[in-house]
Amino acid sequence: MAVLAESGSNPDVDLLYDINGLAKDAPHWFDRVMEFVGEYGLLLAMVLLVLWCWWSVRRRGAEDAASSVAALAWAPLAAGIAVLVNVPIRGFVERPRPFVDHQGLDVLVSGKTDFSFVSDHATITMALGVGLFVANRRFGIAGIGLALLEGFCRVYMGVHYPTDVVGGFALGTAVALLLSPPAMALLTPLMRAVERSSRAGWVVRRRPVSGAGEGAVLPGARKPVESEERDLAA
Repeated sequence: MAVLAESGSNPDVDLLYDINGLAKDAPHWFDRVMEFVGEYGLLLAMVLLVLWCWWSVRRRGAEDAASSVAALAWAPLAAGIAVLVNVPIRGFVERPRPFVDHQGLDVLVSGKTDFSFVSDHATITMALGVGLFVANRRFGIAGIGLALLEGFCRVYMGVHYPTDVVGGFALGTAVALLLSPPAMALLTPLMRAVERSSRAGWVVRRRPVSGAGEGAVLPGARKPVESEERDLAA
């Protein structure tokens, strides 16, 4: 329906050529690396980051573990919802890929026949990054950094305009933040119920070592004073 960038005088197109021009000057092997990183690598890195954060929260086993795991569960859900929201946006805007309207781009990925605005990759990674930030600031900052790198890669690869990426960032952030309160209201009680479960509680909190629970004496440890007094009295 709308073409957001039509000429080389448009700053969006100028920035596209500037960033994509780096691919022309780069070695062939580097372009192949950027192709993999931008298409698959950073998405995989985001998934691993979410899993790492979950493992850290679960191992720590703090009192707020259920709410923290609920926030982590919201991150991938937010990414999925944001992509679904993007479907009608793409159909309404109908913006062609930049290589369709502009010549001389170094396109690193072939077969992209769908519309360009907004970028699914930018939307997913930013939704995951912001969702992580809600759960854990340290991991969230790393996730947002990966999302920014993903956006750069999509323009570098010649498959998106810079405004496609910015739109994806905005969409992912909006979904992750605006829907977070109702999502947490639903997910937190669910995770607390999971935490109390004898079979699935490990998802929220690490199980204590067998035999090391309350009242157990570890090998080599001193007996409690009360126990020693009872032994002497006997």
